[in-house]
Formats: sequence, C-alpha cells, structure tokens
Amino acid sequence: MRIAVTSQNFREVTGHAGHARRFLVFNVDESTSINLVDRLDLPKEMAIHGFDDRTAHPLYDMDVLITGGAGEGFKQRLAQHGVRVIATGETDPETAVRDMLAGTLKLPQPDDHEAHEGCGCHG
Repeated sequence: MRIAVTSQNFREVTGHAGHARRFLVFNVDESTSINLVDRLDLPKEMAIHGFDDRTAHPLYDMDVLITGGAGEGFKQRLAQHGVRVIATGETDPETAVRDMLAGTLKLPQPDDHEAHEGCGCHG
C-alpha cells in the first residue's frame, strides 16, 4: 500500500491539501512494515487545486493520502482516482501512517480549512 502524507516542511503533517506540493510517500507491506520511499516536491502547477486532470499526477498512484485538512472538492477529486483522503490532527507523519493502519488516527482539530472559505478549493 502506498500512502502519501502532506508535509510542506517534510517533517510534519500539514493541511490545505489542495494547495500542497510536498508529500512524504510511505510504502506499507503485508507485514505492516512502514518505509519512507519518496519525497515529492512538485512544481506549483502540480498542486491539485489548479491541476489539469487530463494528464497523470503522482498522487493518483497512491492508495491513501493523509493530511491535516482538505476540502470536499479535493477529497472527491482524489476519490475519482481511487485515492482515499483522511484528515488528522496528528503532526508526526510516520505516527499518522501507523495510527491510520491501526484504526486509531487522531481526529483533526476544528477545521482550519474553514479559514480558506472562498478560495475556490471546495469545488
């Protein structure tokens, strides 16, 4: 299973996934061994918020995307490509992956995405 985690600083889980361009990519094998396998540092035009879906996107190869927050439009867009989006209040990326696998992932704090109302990322 391939799991991407939004991480603008490559150290913590960050939110506003539609505008995120940096992701940590983990691979989880059958023994639930978690390995960091990649760091995506995408150019601005690859942020999902403005991305043209007529071409491939690296996030569409993931099974799950963990983020601090995402709008419904982002979640639906990734779901169309078979990617499950999960929001969390956990800040440590590896802990977030481990907790997601165990079904104990910490819920997000009151949605800081609400501060971005009107940004167009809900559609």
